[in-house]
Amino acid sequence: MAKTKTAFFCQNCGAQSAKWVGKCPSCGEWNTYVEELLQKEDNSNASLWQKESLGNRSRNQPREIQDITVEKLDRFSSGDGELDRVLGGGIVNGSLVLIGGDPGIGKSTLLLQVAIRLSLKILYVSGEESPQQIKMRADRLGIINEKCFLLSETSLEDVFNQVAQLNPDMVVIDSIQTLHSSRLDATAGSISQVRECTGQLMRFAKETNTPAFLIGHINKEGNIAGPKVLEHMVDTVLQFEGDRNMVYRILRNTKNRFGSTDELGIYRMHDSGLEEVKNPSEILISDHDTRLSGVAIGALMEGNRPLLIEVQALVSPATYGTPQRTCTGFDVKRLHMLLAVLEKRLGVRLSTQDVFLNITGGLRVDDPSLDLAVCAAVFSSYNDITLPEKTCFVAEVGLGGEMRSVNRIETRMLEAAKLGFSEIYISSNGGGKVKSIKDSQVHAFPALRDALQDLFG
Repeated sequence: MAKTKTAFFCQNCGAQSAKWVGKCPSCGEWNTYVEELLQKEDNSNASLWQKESLGNRSRNQPREIQDITVEKLDRFSSGDGELDRVLGGGIVNGSLVLIGGDPGIGKSTLLLQVAIRLSLKILYVSGEESPQQIKMRADRLGIINEKCFLLSETSLEDVFNQVAQLNPDMVVIDSIQTLHSSRLDATAGSISQVRECTGQLMRFAKETNTPAFLIGHINKEGNIAGPKVLEHMVDTVLQFEGDRNMVYRILRNTKNRFGSTDELGIYRMHDSGLEEVKNPSEILISDHDTRLSGVAIGALMEGNRPLLIEVQALVSPATYGTPQRTCTGFDVKRLHMLLAVLEKRLGVRLSTQDVFLNITGGLRVDDPSLDLAVCAAVFSSYNDITLPEKTCFVAEVGLGGEMRSVNRIETRMLEAAKLGFSEIYISSNGGGKVKSIKDSQVHAFPALRDALQDLFG
């Protein structure tokens, strides 16, 4: 009996080693090597879905760059406005899209909604659920598409056999970690299986011009499970985020070969599926029966979309010695910097105070245009004075206490005015030329001290 051959693979980058090593020499990560069986004796690189000799295929020839014509991308709408926005305008024929996210966040529901809304022939392949379970979820969505075909299968060869018979317009794989190929002895979900199955699906998508969507699991660090090369192979990587205890879900684009990576999609989860949020600014601002101190509204940009978001701050005496600095949805290091500016430039004694900061809606933001809103919220909570109603803040704060203008200031102010904000505080350093906009009074100041003095007197 022949001895089984094994090798060690890095779970982060997919590098191979004959023996186990603690630190990967390729990517530098520690304790990422796992042992897997090597591939069977099959040196053929032919695609599983189409058996033809490599010699019969036309060979590509190098061409001068000026002789290459660029054609407009062949896109079609997914029937979901938020998904089309994140993809850059719709689904590109022949593209391979990977969607990752926490368990139960709504990845399968999102793609099932797309599959049953499109009037195209869709093959939905699930390795985790039976067709009966998927049909029950489709019944809850209340949409029926006679051209949507369900297949419960984990063998890649059997999937390609069904694809050859059905000839679908789009393929959905749920999930890539459940597929396995008989060309490898490794178990489903291993690095070699994920890499091989993704490579075969990529060839299928490119050579047949058929778009394919892959659902990917994530590990405990929040990254997509499997080798890092998986994200390099696909055309688009989408990340589905959100708290399972909240109704809002956020679809981010971390890689897109056919468009921008700055777009953001927001959904609301219901019993009947995911609902698109047309105006996220309205749902990101809480409705308070009574005015509270420590609450400020800031305007930020997510791609081409302006968002108004609520910043909540709570400042209280540190009764347990060392003051706490806790952030939810905001960079704690940037909060430390803003607190140091308030203490040094304005004399606000925060060294003996606990400071808690929260961005409502479950969003994680890194836009410096929220600096002024954060400072105003902290100053309001520290003095227990409520901010004026319908007031919005848009400016970056520097270490010297100066206020800097941010990009696309007019777009942000238009969004604030549309939602009824009558007072808008901005920087006069480059962005203070606009005095009023749609019945909203614009207050422009060069420094943080001047803005807070105008607010609180």
